[in-house]
Amino acid sequence: MKKQANNFLWGGYALAFGVGAVGWLPVAQAQQAWPTKPIRLVVAGPAGGSADALARLLAEGLHKAWSKPVIVENKPGAAGALAISDMQSTGKDGHTLLVIQGGVVSEAPLAYKVHYKPFSDLKPLAQISRTGLVLVANKDLPVSNLKQLVDYGKSQKEGLVFASYAAGLKGHTSGILLGQLTHVPMRHVGYKGSPPALNDLMGGHVPLMFDGVTTSLPLIKAGKIKAIALAYPTRIAGLADVPTFKELGYPQLAQAGWFAVWSRPDVEPAVQQKVREATLAYFRQPGVQNRIKDMGMEQGDPATSEEMMTDLKQAYQQQVALLKSINYQPE
Repeated sequence: MKKQANNFLWGGYALAFGVGAVGWLPVAQAQQAWPTKPIRLVVAGPAGGSADALARLLAEGLHKAWSKPVIVENKPGAAGALAISDMQSTGKDGHTLLVIQGGVVSEAPLAYKVHYKPFSDLKPLAQISRTGLVLVANKDLPVSNLKQLVDYGKSQKEGLVFASYAAGLKGHTSGILLGQLTHVPMRHVGYKGSPPALNDLMGGHVPLMFDGVTTSLPLIKAGKIKAIALAYPTRIAGLADVPTFKELGYPQLAQAGWFAVWSRPDVEPAVQQKVREATLAYFRQPGVQNRIKDMGMEQGDPATSEEMMTDLKQAYQQQVALLKSINYQPE
């Protein structure tokens, strides 16, 4: 009887293990097999822009990691809403991902009427790069540094005019914040994108602009516009001789922005982790880091999704306060 009982127990263990294995193996195999089809990277920006360039770098890395085709699709417009809508409708299995800046959560919903919930419909998986804004001036403006600019602004009866790439976003509110900190009246002119604003800056129609480093950098290097100060925590390699606002006594203008790869929050956690690990591993490579620096950006931070969301919530609250101070109404 004792021998039969032992056999029964061992049989029970075997049966239990077998049932567990049946339940476990398909899940493990599915996780190991993913991706099972081409990956789509939806870019909330035009071909040739910063997000597009980063997405194409990421596509190289994911293709090398998984030996699957990775297709970059540009869906610019509506402050990222078109690209987000695409991912929301097709990205439940993780095969459609989004490449966009963090401002899609911390800025765009305050500037425009959007149809997504910024803190619940999107999840950042891994930072691709970090970047900031630079205050640039028409090359003939009679100033060469921030102190001279502030003195010049105070001497002008109506203060200073500045442009931005979009009303209600960080390029706009950075100018408002600078005016509040220096007590120089700042009058904003909003454009639809950096190119038309930079054209008017070079043409002398506007004297100043807060712009992304990546779009202004080639013009600064060519001497067509001049850089006054960098709105970023530290100096960057592409503009090593340009001081930060923090160095100049304005730490409030030191917040970094970042690009990331995003998914729907309900994508399988194992798939999210797989995307995150492959992205961080590829962008740690020295050759890839050099390509990022050539674009006027820095390597992304290995922050977790939760840490990135905390950062965005802080940026969101700052943006709320600035827009409220000028009584800005979403478009």
